[in-house]
Amino acid sequence: MAKYGVVFPGQGSQYPGMGQDLYRGDQRVRDLFAAAGDVFGRDMVSLCFNGPQEALDLTVNTQTAVLTVDIAAWLAFSGRVGTTPIIMAGHSLGEYAALYAAGAVDLRDVLALVHLRAKYHQEAVPVGEGAMAAILGLSRDVVEELCRQINGENHTVVLSIENAPGQIVVSGHTTAIEKIIAAAEAKEGGRAVKLAISVPCHSPLLQGAAERFAAELTQVDIRDCIIPVIPNRDPDILHSRERTRELLIRQITSPVRWKETIERMAAMGVDTIVELGPKRTLSGLIRRIDRRLRLLNVEDGESLKQTVAALND
Repeated sequence: MAKYGVVFPGQGSQYPGMGQDLYRGDQRVRDLFAAAGDVFGRDMVSLCFNGPQEALDLTVNTQTAVLTVDIAAWLAFSGRVGTTPIIMAGHSLGEYAALYAAGAVDLRDVLALVHLRAKYHQEAVPVGEGAMAAILGLSRDVVEELCRQINGENHTVVLSIENAPGQIVVSGHTTAIEKIIAAAEAKEGGRAVKLAISVPCHSPLLQGAAERFAAELTQVDIRDCIIPVIPNRDPDILHSRERTRELLIRQITSPVRWKETIERMAAMGVDTIVELGPKRTLSGLIRRIDRRLRLLNVEDGESLKQTVAALND
């Protein structure tokens, strides 16, 4: 019997048509889309299935749409598989899907929280003043040193996500991001790609968003997780009723420690990881972190069938 963990993707995995097959095949997924549409005040079926991509790429739409499809994959998966994961985690936004799946927060609460989180992210920094970039082929130490060299009074850039060895994401002011892209590409083996995200996620520039979000979290009932969830902010601990609010507030301005998250799963005895949600972006990262892990996913009916069969074998 596999000892498996579950992971949920976040922003960047969105595409038109995501979740459509799961919607057709499961009444619980259809009910979810209806609830999400009610909370978000828009037709989530049309947004997720038809896009267009430009609409899905707007932060306020991306976060709500990806969360909906992450939870849809969980509902379809958990209703078919006969076993329970020993651990869960989510990448940035995906952490909210993990907390819902673990029973720490109710559906309508988690939908409302992410809707506000996306809104506060979008409003925190004027459009054009913030950006993110992926730095490839360089170590964490090198990227952190480049950040230190570039940082100035009006030029903030920080390491915001450690996805896998040789794949680091930085966030900050647009001018600083442009400087670090040039500096990274000047390094031997270094490459850099500016991301199609206008919000400098997981950086101190979102402190205002974190403060606004903290007030909203006080209104939500947070419970202990039925299934353990590893937080992005500190993979050495686990979410709990006492810790979750603070962890989610600090997640907004702190780096996502994804590489350490997967390493902790492996150290706990996990031999299989199931990615629930659109695309297989996290599976590609996990393969770079630990090739010993078996990787499965659920994003449509066929992948659901294959994953359930593999786990129930």
